[in-house]
Amino acid sequence: MAAYLIRRLWQMVPTLLGVMLLVFFLFKYFGGDPAVVLGGLNASKEQVAAIRQQLGLDQPMYVQLWIFFKQVLTFDWGKSWATNEAVSHLFATRLPATLTVMTPILILDIFLALPVAMWVAYRRGSLSDRAIMVASTVALSISFLVYVIVGQYVFGFQLGWFPVQGWSDSTWKNLVTYVPLPVLLAVAVGLAPQTRLYRSFLLDELGHDYVRTARAKGMGEGVVLFRHVLRNAMIPILTNVGLQLPGIFVGSFLIEVFFSIPGVGREILLAVNRSDFPVIEAFTIYLAVITMLVNLATDLAYKIADPRVVLK
Repeated sequence: MAAYLIRRLWQMVPTLLGVMLLVFFLFKYFGGDPAVVLGGLNASKEQVAAIRQQLGLDQPMYVQLWIFFKQVLTFDWGKSWATNEAVSHLFATRLPATLTVMTPILILDIFLALPVAMWVAYRRGSLSDRAIMVASTVALSISFLVYVIVGQYVFGFQLGWFPVQGWSDSTWKNLVTYVPLPVLLAVAVGLAPQTRLYRSFLLDELGHDYVRTARAKGMGEGVVLFRHVLRNAMIPILTNVGLQLPGIFVGSFLIEVFFSIPGVGREILLAVNRSDFPVIEAFTIYLAVITMLVNLATDLAYKIADPRVVLK
């Protein structure tokens, strides 16, 4: 296990290097001139030249690339062009809000979708199974934006159960006041595809020979589902959870914008609208690192879920 972990961490180095090079050259040749963006439409040539010198854009390419590498290695991305706030401080202050919203969404998605999927898999082919699959298909056909607008109107304006926007410095107040409505709507959207996906994983396992053998030995359907089928279906389930995990740290643009949540997702959207390159570059590297670490954690979780898995 230790040797595998060290090898995987070492393999991340060239991957991260490739991401850094890709980000640098994309922003260098396709992102526009940062000096022009900062100077604005009315900036003179002298002002643009001064900004280029201040940002180090008049330096040779290899010098600029080295400066970029140092920013990544030291986590010092400078300051946001739009707000003059340190990029590292910006992420540190926005991430808690994102985690406060996204963590309950992921937990509820998993722990609600999985039991429902097991129940409909157990009753496969029945009226209940078909009704839930039809409802899931209809739910998948509706845009999340519709859920947000209708949810805010019904639960916020008509019933007055939740505020539709707002945030505070108290985590507890956020959890009991501002988080429930966006979490409710996000789970309502995410439950349908997750249920269908987990159901397909379970039905695939139910068709194997070991299930028929277990039933022939007199095991009840519940024992078969929990002790055998669920355990063998954990590999694809963990893979799906691993794909969702980076979203916890990225946030949801729609949720954070429509509910005025000061998280990472809304900040990135603002950065794109403002052409705030330092924030966008930092976010791209930040997301790449998180994705690689989550993939590593998922591979290690395979071994825990099924000791037969061999890590190579």
